[in-house]
Amino acid sequence: MDDDTQIRTKSRFDAAYDAVLARWHEVTVLETTSEFGVTRVHACGPTGAPPVLLLHGGGATSTAWSAVATALGRTHRVYAPDLIGDAGRSVPGDRRPRTPADLITWLDTVRAELGLPRASLIGHSYGAWMALAYALSRPDAVDRLALVDPTNCFSGLRVGYVLRSLPMLLRPNESRVRRFIDWETRGRAVDPDWLTVYALGAAGSPRPRVVLPKQPSRTALGELRVPTLVALAEDSRAIDTDRVAAAAHGTLTDIRIEVLPDSSHHSLPGNEPGQLTTILADFLS
Repeated sequence: MDDDTQIRTKSRFDAAYDAVLARWHEVTVLETTSEFGVTRVHACGPTGAPPVLLLHGGGATSTAWSAVATALGRTHRVYAPDLIGDAGRSVPGDRRPRTPADLITWLDTVRAELGLPRASLIGHSYGAWMALAYALSRPDAVDRLALVDPTNCFSGLRVGYVLRSLPMLLRPNESRVRRFIDWETRGRAVDPDWLTVYALGAAGSPRPRVVLPKQPSRTALGELRVPTLVALAEDSRAIDTDRVAAAAHGTLTDIRIEVLPDSSHHSLPGNEPGQLTTILADFLS
């Protein structure tokens, strides 16, 4: 990507990112600093209300949580960071996270600098894996855990999803990313500004470099005592919904499972008819 193209891409990315963020209710921009760089965090909701941390999927940025943050912000203090090293407005430092332990250290610092001894965690896709890994490592710091169409938590990605994503991953460009999202959502309507953020973030330069997830063992999952919600997209092409539901039931002790109709992996968390926000609000209350 030449310099002029990179400048135009960044300009379009920033405009779309700001357009989605403008729909958040009274959003506050915060920053935390760690050995891995400066993390951008978007916050909304009443100060002093029960805290919730939202962890986005790979490349989705914190803007993906617009609808969820606005809804939960009526009763909770919501914090949504841009994952360090991924697309978004967090600025990586000289050292980047390379292992799951590094991500836990990063999230420890984010939580500490936000002044949160404990918080509920909600994650989608890759962010769900990260939230689960954190809850397994720091159970005393997590009040409740919600995993939205989780990947690499109870099973891996579908082979068809991986094969379909390869052209986009190996030679990313905007049109490939858009076609992939259209395929996975089966043509469902997706917020056009967020889609631009996702497509340009995936196709931009430098490319995001995220830590490869490692699926937890059944033994570790069986020892988790944090109340957990697993919200699954009925038409997800990323995971086998039935398999994930069965595995979650078979390992976690305090578990609630919901299957969201008329939804797919990438139509969540911000582009579904509203049942997700209702379920999350009920779970947190």
